Amino acid sequence: MKKYILVIVAFFALTACNKLQDQAMKSADKAFILKVANDNFAKKKWKDALALYDRLPNLVAGTDDAPNVVFNSAYANYYDKNYKLAGHQFKNFAINFPDDPRKEEASYLSALCYYEGSMDYNLDQTSTELAINELQDFLNTYPNSERSKNINQLIDELSYKLEFKAYENARQYFKMADYKAANVTFENVLNDFPATKLRPKIMDYIMKSRYELALNSVFDLKEERIANALAYTKTVENELPNTEYSADAIKFREDLNAEKVKFAKIKAEIEAKKAEFAKKQKVSQEKLDAEETQKSQAKAQIKAESKANKMRRDSAKLQTPEPAATFKIRR
Repeated sequence: MKKYILVIVAFFALTACNKLQDQAMKSADKAFILKVANDNFAKKKWKDALALYDRLPNLVAGTDDAPNVVFNSAYANYYDKNYKLAGHQFKNFAINFPDDPRKEEASYLSALCYYEGSMDYNLDQTSTELAINELQDFLNTYPNSERSKNINQLIDELSYKLEFKAYENARQYFKMADYKAANVTFENVLNDFPATKLRPKIMDYIMKSRYELALNSVFDLKEERIANALAYTKTVENELPNTEYSADAIKFREDLNAEKVKFAKIKAEIEAKKAEFAKKQKVSQEKLDAEETQKSQAKAQIKAESKANKMRRDSAKLQTPEPAATFKIRR
């Protein structure tokens, strides 16, 4: 019987609350709306509270109630996990009410909302970068605040998310066997995040990428790529001694040195064949040149003889007198 009574009481209480909410939503009485909104806030009825707080900004503008409405509305959105809106409201509170004793709290919660709104690493990281900037701004503004103690930890967490995204992007190139792109992208990750915790893995992938590039390189780039890969195995061994990565570096170096010897032999053979081919080409060219010279000389001789014959003909013509004139006698 007692159980039924409690159910009935709860039912009427809920009905009464719903009735008050409806009345407040339809009312133009600022005090009444504010009271019901604050009651909902106290009872953690965030959505009901927000519905009423949204009606109040114009009604409380310029009054002492304005800061509380903005602050409570921001908190209600925060608890309702509307982090983007809550962060915006907390930030506006800190800007619009600079003398309010809750300014630091609002600034902290604004930064925290941006942190909560950071997307997963495999999604767009604009929100993460924005969150890092907001957290750093709070740290710079309130370096001695108790709330600043965990800020660096939050920044590190968000920074790691950016690092991991960049790392995964580079790893995709490696998985696709695009070792040139993988090598460049992993190097960019190290340049952008020099203190990253992923450094050993990244160096390992760079080493493997250079190893694959060296073994499968085109002839003209092979020697240079073997040298680059060999140099990086030594870098890995020096920076990551007594690790699985340094053990791999030693093995890769053995393979690369063997490939270097093999390539040097092939290169020598190719150079010898090229030299032999060049020699044959030179002999052939010299023969062609000699034939061309003979032809040119023959043509020149023929031309000279023709010219000499013409000169002799011309000379003989000049030395031979014209025949005497003859006259016909009339009969």
